[in-house]
Amino acid sequence: MSNCTDTGSWEGSALKEMKQDSSTIAWNAMGDEWLELVRKGESRNCFIMPNMLKFMGDVKGKRILDLGCGEGGYSRELTKRGARLVSVDCSKKAIEYAIAFAKEENLHIEHFVRNSNDLFDIESEQFDIVLCSMMLMDCEDFEGTLKEAVRVLKPNGRLFASVLHPCFDGNHEFGIGRQGIGVDRQVVVKNYFKPKEWEAPLPSGTVPVIWRHRTLEDYVKTFLKVGLTITDLNEPRASDDQAQISAAMAWLKKIPLYLYWELKK
Repeated sequence: MSNCTDTGSWEGSALKEMKQDSSTIAWNAMGDEWLELVRKGESRNCFIMPNMLKFMGDVKGKRILDLGCGEGGYSRELTKRGARLVSVDCSKKAIEYAIAFAKEENLHIEHFVRNSNDLFDIESEQFDIVLCSMMLMDCEDFEGTLKEAVRVLKPNGRLFASVLHPCFDGNHEFGIGRQGIGVDRQVVVKNYFKPKEWEAPLPSGTVPVIWRHRTLEDYVKTFLKVGLTITDLNEPRASDDQAQISAAMAWLKKIPLYLYWELKK
């Protein structure tokens, strides 16, 4: 695999193009809006990312694939912690930002624009860790993505993933809804199994993306099918300090909106 930090080579072989599906089309349509939302996102910056970094532990010297890297926030932080990073996203705009931010901080990170179900030009069995932060629930080809993650992991390598908790978050109108306001609002399960897919903007956004709901059964059976073993599971709750940030963060002391998996090849 070549050094792909420059904008002349990061899109990969001219003989093969990224696989297109509803996931890649939706996320490429987000453009600049997604960057603005994610960089100022309270839950991502104050809860989701800190928890994942804690669960991953010491990464010094580890070879890590940041799959669905977005603007590269995890990749930059993990590089600063001594890991060697390869960053992949299906959004060309996101990778452009990731490259620019890495250059600003003089960090060596390889970048690729790829559908997560086809990591062409990325060699097999080379990563100690594959990171999938808040992206597995969005993939159209969930099984194909996991198969590629398994392919590029070393024997006994680990996959760390966070997803929206399927028991507490879903289509709020027809699936898993909300009742009340503030820290006293409640989760109302209208239909755990449906809808499986819908379109809506991100919170505070305007551009619709495709959302997908996968049940716990969907996750576990697919993990096992592709040869992964579940080694840990976490439903983190907000700390007292995090709960002081906002009512939305305080609600996370009562309701686990995010589920974290640790799996081994």
